[in-house]
Amino acid sequence: MKPPPPLNYIRSFECSARHLSFTLAANELGYTQAAVSNHVRGLEHYLGRQLFVRYPRSLKLTEMGEAFLPTLRQALDQIDHATEAIVASSRNRTVVISCPMSLAENWLAGCMAAFRQIHPEIEVVLHGTIWEDLSEQIADITISTRRFDDRPPSGVPLWNDQLAILCAPGLLSGPKGLRSPRDILNVDWIFVHGRQEYWQCMGDALQIDISDYEKGITTNASNIALELAAMGAGCVATQYSLARTYISRGLLVEPFPVRAASPWTYYLSESQLSKGSVVRTVRGWIMERANAHVEAV
Repeated sequence: MKPPPPLNYIRSFECSARHLSFTLAANELGYTQAAVSNHVRGLEHYLGRQLFVRYPRSLKLTEMGEAFLPTLRQALDQIDHATEAIVASSRNRTVVISCPMSLAENWLAGCMAAFRQIHPEIEVVLHGTIWEDLSEQIADITISTRRFDDRPPSGVPLWNDQLAILCAPGLLSGPKGLRSPRDILNVDWIFVHGRQEYWQCMGDALQIDISDYEKGITTNASNIALELAAMGAGCVATQYSLARTYISRGLLVEPFPVRAASPWTYYLSESQLSKGSVVRTVRGWIMERANAHVEAV
């Protein structure tokens, strides 16, 4: 059986037939004029019939070219539609997740790495954010951290978070080691911009007056605050969900077994334009792992 002609021969012929010009066809297809002319000659040789009458500055379809063109265009349309369907299907297997950088690094990265082991057919794009940004507008799933009185309208909490005081293990030892809650008044505190109320919540839970305390370091990111604490720069009051990775690695400890309810927590929202079952699969996995995260506390 004779093999079919190359597809670029057929596209060059179709485009030349629409423009009745090898030059214009070359401009559209990104070939040289000589390449398009050679493609058409190759197709004519394959068919054993002439497709164009060639004039010095124009072309005219032969009867064979006129007869061949409609069927060929229909076949090209089918190829284009099939290609677009495959590309669309590929896009629809991609899920974009927008998540605060702190949670993305300390919890969601491990969550989605495990997801990919089970669902290699679904591509995940994980976009870490600091505060809210425009990525939430293009995300299929958005995880945001909000105060309880400002929760997203359709947001589902991942868990009810707790606050904890944490420090490097070295701050527990030595003559100035932390032994009672009041001892934290003698070390630097690490604040996260916009989350200063964490310290007030923990002060109330520890029953110490923190109203006059001014010593500290402030940063705009929870992960920087955790790194500072791990380096021995002081104590940090933060969400326990973020601190667990540091505790499990032995980088941070809770000097006092006291926690407080967090006024801020993480909410998951799904875009109204999300891709149906694929996004539901990812969403279900995240919520399942979130429940396991809580049960492990």
